[in-house]
Amino acid sequence: MNHAPLTVLIVEDDPHVLLGCQQALALEDIACEGVGSAEEALQRIGDDFAGIVVRDIRRPGIDGLELLSRLKARDGSLPVVLITGHGDIDMAVGAMRNGAYDFMEKPFAPERLVEVVRRALEQRGLSREVFALRRQLAEQSTLEGRIIGRSPAMQNLRELIANVADTSANVLIEGETGTGKELVARCLHDFSRRQSQPFVALNCGGLPENLFESEIFGHEANAFTGAGKRRIGKIEHANGGTLFLDEVESMPINLQIKLLRVLQERTLERLGSNQSIAVDCRVIAATKSDLDALGQSGQFRSDLYYRLNVVTLELPPLRERREDILQLFEHFLQLAALRFDRETPQLDSQTLSRLMAHDWPGNVRELRNVAERYALGLPAFKKSGTSAAQGLGFSEAVEAFERNLLSDALQRTGGNLSQASQELGMAKTTLFDKVKKYGLG
Repeated sequence: MNHAPLTVLIVEDDPHVLLGCQQALALEDIACEGVGSAEEALQRIGDDFAGIVVRDIRRPGIDGLELLSRLKARDGSLPVVLITGHGDIDMAVGAMRNGAYDFMEKPFAPERLVEVVRRALEQRGLSREVFALRRQLAEQSTLEGRIIGRSPAMQNLRELIANVADTSANVLIEGETGTGKELVARCLHDFSRRQSQPFVALNCGGLPENLFESEIFGHEANAFTGAGKRRIGKIEHANGGTLFLDEVESMPINLQIKLLRVLQERTLERLGSNQSIAVDCRVIAATKSDLDALGQSGQFRSDLYYRLNVVTLELPPLRERREDILQLFEHFLQLAALRFDRETPQLDSQTLSRLMAHDWPGNVRELRNVAERYALGLPAFKKSGTSAAQGLGFSEAVEAFERNLLSDALQRTGGNLSQASQELGMAKTTLFDKVKKYGLG
């Protein structure tokens, strides 16, 4: 997403008129710049131009109407304000039918210029915000936009999710805290035929044991002291959809037996009821522990473990996929800048070095927190004595950064080595050697 500041580009070949317009806007703290011709304006306005254009209709070379036509062909939402002479009103009205934002008749007061420009900037800001939100939604509709990373581990993970998402197979997600287990679970649900049905999440480690049974299976009115009315449990609520059991290793042993029976028979009974209720939900469980080892030690039922891990997805810790750090950080930085209504700050070399050297015990969750702090202008790392100096050595950090830089260039150029070498300012033979070195071919 682009968070470049909004600005006003004034296209005017009369230096006195240009200076007057710039001074009027500067006095109102409105960012502006000027160029002397439409040809210069077309060179200045690229795909990332964040602003509006003010142009006189009748000028030598490319006039205002032709400039309007060319700019609208590039970006239909770009506001163009036209300046007209007394005899050009009909022409200006026709230009507005063709997409001009507004027109001002000469001579105009500075207040009129400021008023029109402010309204145009406000519209430009809204249209860019809508575009950013639509782009974000479009990215979220793809696995690549949600499960971020170019490392082999993440590419393999996306392939596995795509392969098993639209099946009824139970899935066990293994990974350290903060690696994104719930995100993977939601992707499995959202890319399945169950996507229109409920996604019900339950943190098994966040409930007292005396409430757990009622929470997961539900209860009838007066089933126990304090049960004043019927309650639908998580499993029943997830009927037709997906039940996500996070920290499943924390589930009490006696309730593991009941859950296993539900998974086998696909029926449940609420507490205080003898009536069997048919349920059809896909179960996705997540754990930061080795359930197989817990089963062998008697701390987790092995039969439930085998029922849950029909498919196992392993989420690698961030320290094992360092080539994804910068891409993830940039993603979180842009999201944070949008949410906090800030410009996206540039990444300085010191922060870059620390990002690549840090061992990330909190994984992706910790990285997102660091990105949000950085977006607010705060130090990315709270203390200089953190483990950021540990992990990668200098040469390893440089290699990880270089690999990410090359990968970005190849992605932008569609794998074209000639274009990528020109963009990077690197000899094609050198680029070819590095592509082979990092396995990017």
